[in-house]
Amino acid sequence: MAVKKEKYPALPLRDIVVYPKMIVPLFVGREKSIRALQEAVDKEQNIVLVTQKDAAEEEASPENVYGVGTLGAVLQLLKLPDGTLKVLIEGVERVKIDKFTDNQEYMEVIAAAMPEHEKDSLEMEALSRAVVSQFEEYVKLSKKIPAEVLVSINQIEDLSKMADTIASHLSLKIADKQELLEAQSLKERFEKILGFMNAEITMLEVENRIKTRVKKQMEKSQKEYYLNEQMKAIQKELGDNEDEELSEYMKKISKTRLSKEAKEKVLTEVKKLKTMSPMSSEATVVRNYLDWVLGIPWKKPSRVKKDLHEAMAVLDADHYGLEKVKERIIEYLAVQSRADKVKGPILCLVGPPGVGKTSLGRSIAKATGRHFVRASLGGMRDEAEIRGHRRTYIGSMPGKIIKGMKKAGTSNPLFLLDEIDKLGNDYRGDPSSALLEVLDPEQNSTFNDHYLELDYDLSDVMFITTANSLDMPRPLLDRMEIIRLSGYTEEEKIEIAKQHLLPKIFEENAVKPTELFISDEAIRDVIRYYTREAGVRNLERELATIARKAIKDIIMAQEDKDTAVKMVKVTEKNLEKYLGVIKYRYGEAEDQDHIGVTTGLAWTEVGGDILFIEAVDMPGKGKITQTGKLGDVMKESIETAYSVVRAHSKELGIDPEIFEKTDIHVHVPEGATPKDGPSAGIAMYTTLVSVLTKTPVRKDVAMTGEITLQGRVLPIGGLKEKLLSALRGGIKTVIIPKDNEKDLVEIPDIVTKGMKIIPVKEVSEVLSVALRRPKKAR
Repeated sequence: MAVKKEKYPALPLRDIVVYPKMIVPLFVGREKSIRALQEAVDKEQNIVLVTQKDAAEEEASPENVYGVGTLGAVLQLLKLPDGTLKVLIEGVERVKIDKFTDNQEYMEVIAAAMPEHEKDSLEMEALSRAVVSQFEEYVKLSKKIPAEVLVSINQIEDLSKMADTIASHLSLKIADKQELLEAQSLKERFEKILGFMNAEITMLEVENRIKTRVKKQMEKSQKEYYLNEQMKAIQKELGDNEDEELSEYMKKISKTRLSKEAKEKVLTEVKKLKTMSPMSSEATVVRNYLDWVLGIPWKKPSRVKKDLHEAMAVLDADHYGLEKVKERIIEYLAVQSRADKVKGPILCLVGPPGVGKTSLGRSIAKATGRHFVRASLGGMRDEAEIRGHRRTYIGSMPGKIIKGMKKAGTSNPLFLLDEIDKLGNDYRGDPSSALLEVLDPEQNSTFNDHYLELDYDLSDVMFITTANSLDMPRPLLDRMEIIRLSGYTEEEKIEIAKQHLLPKIFEENAVKPTELFISDEAIRDVIRYYTREAGVRNLERELATIARKAIKDIIMAQEDKDTAVKMVKVTEKNLEKYLGVIKYRYGEAEDQDHIGVTTGLAWTEVGGDILFIEAVDMPGKGKITQTGKLGDVMKESIETAYSVVRAHSKELGIDPEIFEKTDIHVHVPEGATPKDGPSAGIAMYTTLVSVLTKTPVRKDVAMTGEITLQGRVLPIGGLKEKLLSALRGGIKTVIIPKDNEKDLVEIPDIVTKGMKIIPVKEVSEVLSVALRRPKKAR
């Protein structure tokens, strides 16, 4: 007789095999599985329950599911608040999957019922009794299966249902459970169940023997503890209770300048230690706690330098430029020399990579005479990393703050918290919130670590944090004094290379000053053509490459008995020999004026950069296309600029009807790089006017500024970085918002003298400068 094949939705299961006549609750969260269930419910149809071979695979595929499953009837369906479904399903019968359909919405199969082959009922009766008897023994040993299960199994008359019920209660691997499901004959199923139960019973007997042995060992350790306690009592009666370890702790307590609360806590712990067995795990926990409390510095400050001239000399020797930071440190030292007690300042050095934030922290410690401690916060996700773990946890320890204080050995070190903007957070807590107490001068005098459970005074500590951006929680930002470190100018980089990088590179690569000479012009060309950065990290790498190649040439010449090579001279003419072909084009400005191409200026975490805004027009219906991986704010800037152009089209000499007949495509190159922010508003406006009036934009003009619907130009941030990038790019004229004119005071003279900076209030002023043949604007 041919077996009827039908089409059913399929539900792939993980870590469970459902047998016929079983009623099981399932939680369904995968999209395709939810759609399959909805389909079965909507069409009042059964669903095929099929188990995955690999439970770790998120998207179940036909190759990853078994070929035999169970046809199930949906009894109840409940949608949970998180979007998952709770479903109650009853297994109906075994089915064999013939093939999978091409349904993309959910898994769908064509399957046929598997008829059961039942032989001599007398033999089946005997087998069923043997299985029930064996199962009773398994239940007694397992103790995980309630006794009521035995009662219900004895009441089952259907042998097929009995076999499946017993199989569902066995602790088997998924592959073994699937093997039982696939067994078509009842005899085969009973025999497999007997085999699996025999193996499980053997395993359980071994486990019970191990448990008995462990219990005996525990009784032995308790006996030893009792005898140790008796020994202590005898020693006490004899007067022999001198404990070297406890007396050592008492000496440390008397020498350490603990707070009143800490002293009481430590003495309590010492008393507790006296009553404990030395070998107990609790005694080890108490010892570790005492070692930590007595190991950190309590009211133990180091002598802080008060000579302002000496401090300034140290800062100048270690770092070139950075006048604002140096001035703030000298101010702090000046106040400290007058006042007896000054709370340690909390500074946040913000700037692009490679400008010397971390090394500046070390230099400040040297200038102020404080011990230097550094803790990296990048990628930290656990609040316990800052505050420590509670002592109830095994292997608990204090957080990074207390560890740093122990490492410093003084109560007034300089504590550098590196990469504070890279803090993460997850279910274990938010470390940035834990730092709020540490970095608040009003609270950190009573900093409470979870491990110590004592108030510890951090008010004398000088905290310095570093970050690449101000993208961090507002309350944390509010507690710190922000000092911005912008990128270096070309002249500053040359001085840094000569004064700091080259001596360091010569020492690291064992190069004598008489063996290698690099001219200022060569260093300038390295900066221009081989690096593009705000800091000096890549410059250091390139100079180190020159040093290594130079020393290689010298040594090889000596080995070849060629004494002619005594000094390697690197100039702009032979630079390519050491560094290869030029990596970057200096002066990124366009070679000629273009219609619809405007040079904008952008701020990034690694400094400023030049941005080109391009636009083309084409016949259409007034649609604007925006590409270049632009953020929402930048897209809105294009919409605003377009509206300003349309509103003043007559003044700009643009036929209003052209907007209905022309499509415009605005693109910002380097499409893979995400871009956002409002500061390209006037550049967008200039590009649109240029493309609609067919007027070229001057190649040597760059601009930055936000635009309003009224045509006003609003101020922007990151002006220094943007002007530095314009200088690097060979731009001669930069248009900035009028409100940013006050910020020019902080811009180095070499930048302001190297280009013409034009402040503007209205977009009409922009067009008169930027367009080669400007139209009459409003």
